[in-house]
Amino acid sequence: MKALSNTSFLVLGCLPLSFAATITAPTPLATTTFDYIIVGGGTAGLVVASRLTENSSVSVLVLEAGLSDKGIVPIQVPFLAPTLSPQTSLDWNSTTIQQGGLAGRNLPYIRGRVLGGSSSINFLFHQYCSSEDWDRLGTVSGDSGWKWANMRQYVPKHEKLVPPADNHAGTAAQILSSTHGIAGDVSVSLPGFNETTDSMVYQTTRQVAEFPYLPDTSGGDTRFLGVGFIQSSAAGGVRSSSSTTYLANASGRPNLTVLLNATVIKVFPNGNTSGLPSMRVVQYIPSQLVGTAVTVAPINVTARKEVILSAGTVGSTILLMFSGIGSARNAPKFNTPIIVDNPSVGANLTDHLLIPNVFEVTGSNLDGLLDNATVQAQAMSQWTSTKMGPYANSVANTYGFLRLPSNSTILKGISDPAAGPNSPHFEMIFTNAWFLPGVTKPATRDFLSVVTVVVSPTSRGQIGLGGADPLHQPFIDPQFMATDFDINTALDSVNAAVRFATAAPWNNYTLQPFGPFGVAFASNDSSQLETYVRKFSTSAFHPVGTAAISPVNAAFGVVNSDLTVKGVSGLRVVDASVFPFIPSCHTQGPVYLLAERASDLIKAAG
Repeated sequence: MKALSNTSFLVLGCLPLSFAATITAPTPLATTTFDYIIVGGGTAGLVVASRLTENSSVSVLVLEAGLSDKGIVPIQVPFLAPTLSPQTSLDWNSTTIQQGGLAGRNLPYIRGRVLGGSSSINFLFHQYCSSEDWDRLGTVSGDSGWKWANMRQYVPKHEKLVPPADNHAGTAAQILSSTHGIAGDVSVSLPGFNETTDSMVYQTTRQVAEFPYLPDTSGGDTRFLGVGFIQSSAAGGVRSSSSTTYLANASGRPNLTVLLNATVIKVFPNGNTSGLPSMRVVQYIPSQLVGTAVTVAPINVTARKEVILSAGTVGSTILLMFSGIGSARNAPKFNTPIIVDNPSVGANLTDHLLIPNVFEVTGSNLDGLLDNATVQAQAMSQWTSTKMGPYANSVANTYGFLRLPSNSTILKGISDPAAGPNSPHFEMIFTNAWFLPGVTKPATRDFLSVVTVVVSPTSRGQIGLGGADPLHQPFIDPQFMATDFDINTALDSVNAAVRFATAAPWNNYTLQPFGPFGVAFASNDSSQLETYVRKFSTSAFHPVGTAAISPVNAAFGVVNSDLTVKGVSGLRVVDASVFPFIPSCHTQGPVYLLAERASDLIKAAG
């Protein structure tokens, strides 16, 4: 595997594109002590690594359980994002327990196991959410630095707005460039391949007052309610991840070491600091098949200053528990001595529920590409030679964020779960193709999928240990559809999708709701529609909340407002697990901004 410039990449047994049961012994490190050790080379971890190593006197070790993203073409091709997970070597391949609210189904729970983490395998959606999401975080944490007025400074530091792959005209009507960064690390662009449905979506926003046009969908400084064009983490038709940007930009620094295929199994103390356990020793093993028992001797490395957990909502939560930070009630079952009894660890799991709504259509769409190997080969050839064509895009060009009507009975008698009056309750994503997981597409028909997502859910679940061995798959229970608000908002979003896709601009395109969705909708029976939602909904894979931020002396929470773990010293968490409420958009952008501010907080702590 080729190293990135002078950065030290110590590869512990180069894994193929499927998990191996055994790997080679780890290459010895030249040193086992670093100023900072970052657990997880993903979306947040590589931001922090890049920012901390801007100081040449600081040494940083990144421990990544997965393999390198280098040379894996499907990662680079935006359109191939759906092929990257689940059940691949790029994913941890976790599943939830049976979800009572979703007809007793176990769901795949996708999280990246590759350099770049989920930014290397997600669907590339990039935005910052409503400013009210950030203002609520500032209020709940007791730290105004998390409010949008302060967080907005990280947009130009993080983002580099670039032209769409096809350099199409008219982008001024699709994005407000003045609110975006132009010299940051991660490239962001508009769709680079026109879809048949783009004009129909736009015309609907102009003709139906319920669905206003949104001239910029990034949020933050701009209005966040309406329908507009997707912004993706891509440049010139190629994915832009934390690995291809933040890490690549730091690749010439001799003070940065990235260790691949190294699975961290716990953090433990090496003394006390100011009366608190000093959690500065990290224990890892060469990566092996998840779900098997640890069969090799662990290796210890030590941080002089801090250990930073950036292993994602599931990974960081499990590491805290195996490190003795969690509920004392569960510790004896898994033989984990407790250092800090904190039942908030693993609680408050919150995720976005995704509902696939399929319509039969007549006309040109992406099903012709998905059904035909010859057409796929042509599209791949075009992308390889020019980085243009359908493969230069992710799965959709347009989407929208919407609220329930102010007089909706769904909101009656409850506190509005959205972050504020300008924040959404649900999302609609327009994919000009079949999307109904678990159901085979009919070969001779064409389809439009209007995927809806509950983005301000009130259901709360939990993450826990799945066994006493660190490689056991974790216990994951999102508790989807556990509240009346989530159930009724899901149904309302489905009905909104029908109103949108059957508005006048779609008269010559949309035929009817199709398949199980069509049967349920045609029944005009809300109970049948609810049954459909429960049988076919899934996760949007945006879990947050299990290591939530709270003020120093709060009765709940896992980390303080500076992201230091309560009750210990030398340990922080920097990833989506710290959000106490789920952001009302796709979580990639918020995690990037979180990591930028976290880097400043770590630097300030010295």
